[in-house]
Amino acid sequence: MKNSKLFSALALALTFACVAPTIAFGQETSAPNKEQMDKLIATLKSEAPQKEKADACRQLGIIGDKDAVPVLASLLGDEKMAHMARYALEPIPGAEADNAFRSALNQLHGRPLIGVITSVGVRHDAQAISQLNTLMYSPEPGVGPAAANSLGSIGTAAAAKALQNAWANTPAPGHLVFAEGMLRCAEGLSNKGLRKEALTIYDTLADAKAPHQVRAGALRGAILNRPSDQAMTLLKQSLHGTDFVLVDAAIRAAMEMPGTDVTAALVSDFAHYSDDLKLLVIQALGKRGESGLAVNFLKGANSQETPPIRLAAIRALAEIGDASSVPHFAGLMSDSNPEVAQAAQEALASMKVKEATDAVMQMLASNDTAKKLNGIELIGRRRMVEAMPELLNAGSNSDVKVRVAAVKRIGELGATKELPALLGFLNNGKDAQDTEAAQQALVAICGREQNPDESAAKLVDALGSAQTPQKLVLLRTLGSIGGQKPLKAVRAAVDDSNADIHTAALRELSSWKTTDALPELLGLAKSAANPTDKMVCLRGYLAWAGDSEMPAAKRLGMCQNIAPLVQQPDEKKLLLGTLGGITSPDAVTAIAPFLEDAAVKEEASAATVSIAEKILKDNKDKAVAAKLTAPLLKAAEVTANTGLAQRAKALALKSEGN
Repeated sequence: MKNSKLFSALALALTFACVAPTIAFGQETSAPNKEQMDKLIATLKSEAPQKEKADACRQLGIIGDKDAVPVLASLLGDEKMAHMARYALEPIPGAEADNAFRSALNQLHGRPLIGVITSVGVRHDAQAISQLNTLMYSPEPGVGPAAANSLGSIGTAAAAKALQNAWANTPAPGHLVFAEGMLRCAEGLSNKGLRKEALTIYDTLADAKAPHQVRAGALRGAILNRPSDQAMTLLKQSLHGTDFVLVDAAIRAAMEMPGTDVTAALVSDFAHYSDDLKLLVIQALGKRGESGLAVNFLKGANSQETPPIRLAAIRALAEIGDASSVPHFAGLMSDSNPEVAQAAQEALASMKVKEATDAVMQMLASNDTAKKLNGIELIGRRRMVEAMPELLNAGSNSDVKVRVAAVKRIGELGATKELPALLGFLNNGKDAQDTEAAQQALVAICGREQNPDESAAKLVDALGSAQTPQKLVLLRTLGSIGGQKPLKAVRAAVDDSNADIHTAALRELSSWKTTDALPELLGLAKSAANPTDKMVCLRGYLAWAGDSEMPAAKRLGMCQNIAPLVQQPDEKKLLLGTLGGITSPDAVTAIAPFLEDAAVKEEASAATVSIAEKILKDNKDKAVAAKLTAPLLKAAEVTANTGLAQRAKALALKSEGN
């Protein structure tokens, strides 16, 4: 039996399994305001638009009383307003609203009648049972099922009798019309403690040749409403049935039944079940949350069954959450099946009991590397901040895997107070893995701090005594923090005689996350003797000028500030790319000189056309358009791209036309 079949069967079984009404009569209402209510009633009597009348109904559903009933009742036959009228009438207390609905049952047809029948059920009006009994046999489409459902919602003995008589007097092909109503009625009777009456209905449906989803709902009710000994007999019989939907219904009933005898019934013949049924039984045991027999059985199933069953047993044990499962999960974490080992780790990570925490700490204290690593992983999964001293100790372990894992967990769980230890790990790192782990941890902790100044100060202080590899890490971390003190420290590092430190600091400045670094980048671009350094500064500076969230005038000003520095073709192309993203005629003016430059005339032409297209699409200002004509004609003249030239000429004509 395939899983797809399993889950489709479950869905069908649930269709009728829980059939209590979903709309509750008697919603909370505000104290009536006579003047306001009179206005709303007047609106309904007037020629007001439909929306105003609908809004009036909504308000009457909150503050209405018996005085609103006549006008609302008059709308029950109105195809457009019937729904809103019922919405308003249903919560109004008192016999007047019930009388209005019962009166409408004798007068309406079609959709308005079906709506009123539904409202009668919502109000649980037992005085309407006789009328609903008659309407169950109506030939009008939809009326019979609606009447049966409302009788089910009313849920009295008289309603049950009417439904049972209809079932008995109707040929089997028509039974489905009454099935939902009967299930609703049985559920209501059961909730009222009338289990014998409910059981009569459930047994009728369970024995009928109805669709199996109806029989599934009936079987569930038949098991739950029987005396315990009879319920157990029926449960055991059902578990060995051939209709999987009914088997599932029995298991779902078992999930609602207390007692170890239910657990015993579920597992007594487990070895002979199909894999699909085994999975359902195991899931049911997890949902029941029972310790003792269930836990012991699941542990046994985990050692004897196929991998899918083992995985289900682990998850069920985790759902039960019994402390006695902790050693079991700890042992399974070294299982040869990686899926089983992973499931055991996830189970242990999810358990809230102290024993699970103790087991994790024992793993970390173990001399076995694999267990240590499992312990470190679980400390992170369980967010065990209390394990920080042990993690700090593990950060100096002789095994690189343990060191790296511990330092990463310190980064996940630690705070500013852990920075000195992390800086120590950084300085004492034995290889690149140590350095990378320390950097990740530093960035993680600093990134979480609400006030980063304290952590930044510790990192800046550490720069002075750090060696080159460590300085590179600290510079990257300071760049991730941002702020004035880190900016000052990174800018100072640009002047370091060590080429690696100089380059790293310059790149951090170029990617600084605030505009504080712009003056530094501009100054360095002006003074740079190295073309590569200059390009790094230009890229960082112009990246901000390309930020569309910044005002266009400010972006243009930045481009104008940097323009005298661009000399090489690559530098000019970088500037033109930024100017091309600024929708302003002044940006076109700034581009114009580059139209004469053979090395970048194509880029300048493309930028000019791009800006002009955006401006002329929305801007009708003739003075603005006039500024574009000459640059566009020049772009058309210098570009070797025929298509671009045609676009430029067309835009020039358009600008002249404005």
